[in-house]
Amino acid sequence: MDFWDFFWLMIWTFFFVAYLLVLFQIVADLFRDKELSGWWKALWILFLIFLPVLTALVYLIARGRGMGERQVETVAEARRETESYIRDVASASPADQIASAKSLLDAGTITPDEFERLKTKAMA
Repeated sequence: MDFWDFFWLMIWTFFFVAYLLVLFQIVADLFRDKELSGWWKALWILFLIFLPVLTALVYLIARGRGMGERQVETVAEARRETESYIRDVASASPADQIASAKSLLDAGTITPDEFERLKTKAMA
């Protein structure tokens, strides 16, 4: 295998991986779209199977803007959920932490030494 064979192998590998990434994004977008009926989704999938490159290009041209908007909406929703979770976890007061540790001690889940460590950590 000479240099040019290797060079073209790398080029074609790059395009193949790029195509697979686009294909997976399209399939994910199809299932993320709540407005598109199941029949249309099935039709897009069939075309992606039998005419993959042409269908991917048509999909990106026809539905690209909506695809981007759905992606932004999904990321924003994930961010809101993460921030909500962080607020819920971080807002536990020391009294809540000690009460939680006490219930673990009463249930026998932790030892008295562990309870004291958790209590000291909560008070700090």
